[in-house]
Amino acid sequence: MIQWYPGHMHKASKAFKEILPQVDIVIEMLDARLPGSSENPMLAQLRRDKPCIKLLNKSDLSDRERLAEWIAELELQSQVKTLVCSSSDNVHTGLPGLCRSLVPKRENRSTMIYAMIAGIPNVGKSTLINRLAGRSIAKTGNEAALTRLQQRIEISNELTLIDTPGMLWPNIENEASGYRLAASGAIRDTALVLQDVASFLAEFFIENYPQRLIQRYDIDELPQPEIELLELIARKRGCLVSGGHVDLEKVSRLFISEFRSGDLGAVCLESPAGFAVEWEQVALIRARKAEATEARKNERHK
Repeated sequence: MIQWYPGHMHKASKAFKEILPQVDIVIEMLDARLPGSSENPMLAQLRRDKPCIKLLNKSDLSDRERLAEWIAELELQSQVKTLVCSSSDNVHTGLPGLCRSLVPKRENRSTMIYAMIAGIPNVGKSTLINRLAGRSIAKTGNEAALTRLQQRIEISNELTLIDTPGMLWPNIENEASGYRLAASGAIRDTALVLQDVASFLAEFFIENYPQRLIQRYDIDELPQPEIELLELIARKRGCLVSGGHVDLEKVSRLFISEFRSGDLGAVCLESPAGFAVEWEQVALIRARKAEATEARKNERHK
């Protein structure tokens, strides 16, 4: 279980609950490289029957085949429509129309639609808002947790966006999801051991995209243990300290950076089927912990 929940995120979650009854639709931005791990389980519980657009951002960095599987999976959810976007397309121009199509006309009400836009840190919300508004309103950057306050932005005479800070959930029970979030930059680099995150990524690439590694790092024979791969990349890229020893922190930072920038190609770090299996394992761990807790209680009452 990974815990990384800054104080402002706790405030954001409280504010989110308070403002939700006033909105007509929720726009949740997901990272198309990790659609399952970037989906906030708290949000699904809170929005209930409100319509929701799952906006899969950074789609240009995601594996198209796996992304198509995720689109089909997400649209099985009640009141959910998906939309894919990237920094280079104009999909944002169709977002207001999609919001209108999902919110029915109401008598004795303004035509204004209030849409709350939410998502994990560093998923690209602020960039999207600036594109929708046609001007720089929201602060952008490549660091998690930049937006700290709610903002209301009138996009047109029919759509107002309520921007919320990037919000994670208190306990990331799926350990693999925690590493994926860290790899994407949703969790600050200081929250987890950088080498562990790089090792997780390296193992994934060895199993799923070995040819990408061979081409990118000019490798003749791909080593299987992920630590040997990182050491090989370190030597090829000069990530060394005195005496010719490998600088694992430096090569870990380089490898993660090249994943984030897309230098390792379009990648999706998870599939719907694999993600479901991970959560089955989480459920088993929960059940065992509950049994152990109950056993301790019964022992104390003997």
